[in-house]
Amino acid sequence: MDHRRDDLVQHRALWALVNERFTDADADSKWAADDIRWGLFRLPERELGLLGDVRGLEVAELGCGTAFLSAGLVRAGAHPVAVDLSRAQLDTARRCQQSHNVFFPLVEADAGAVPLRTGTFDLVVSEYGAAPWCDPTVWLAEAARLLRPSGRLVFLTHSVTVALCVPEEGGVAGDRLLRGQGDVARIAWPGGGIEYHPSHGDWIFLLRSNGFEVDVLHELFPPADAEEHAFYDIVTADWASRWPAEDAWVAHRVPSK
Repeated sequence: MDHRRDDLVQHRALWALVNERFTDADADSKWAADDIRWGLFRLPERELGLLGDVRGLEVAELGCGTAFLSAGLVRAGAHPVAVDLSRAQLDTARRCQQSHNVFFPLVEADAGAVPLRTGTFDLVVSEYGAAPWCDPTVWLAEAARLLRPSGRLVFLTHSVTVALCVPEEGGVAGDRLLRGQGDVARIAWPGGGIEYHPSHGDWIFLLRSNGFEVDVLHELFPPADAEEHAFYDIVTADWASRWPAEDAWVAHRVPSK
């Protein structure tokens, strides 16, 4: 069964609501950050080193939300194009572009069907955007299409462990496994929204199937003084200090022989 149409309808409605309640108010502080920061606990790129030197690179951000990551990429010397299916979040991104005087193209589109040319990007990035919210069999193929040979893919998503420990009715992850691993490959949350959480083995298979070679997987932990996330409270800082709550993947597209 093709779930994509249902996913898109639910996600547009969900992120319009989330943007109204949370992310619009939160966007300016993220745009003003002095470094690119990753994930729920805002880990600095200067410590993680996921992106490397991006000066002069053509970058596509898939599932950009309010596009604060692309703003950071501009400041680091890259040339990003930010893609998201949520018109509401892109409206917030446009407002932030004006107030912070940082400009780059914003494209309203599904990460699995991006209206950008094949083989024109050096780097594809996604900080939560595409990875948990889009079918990986679809968006990884699209990322591979967008990249030049040897182009890199960097994305961050929840660890599969988090998904296994969240109650079926939603809420905060606990210290017990509550689902089978196969049950979290695609989760329809009761409050709306569809998430995808392949296992590490499945991620590697999917990446390789789409012409990628994995360079590194970082299992991330929050700093000792981490604050709780303002609205995305699926996991606490205490939980995430005991088990990795987020995975950051770095891969590159293998040139065709």
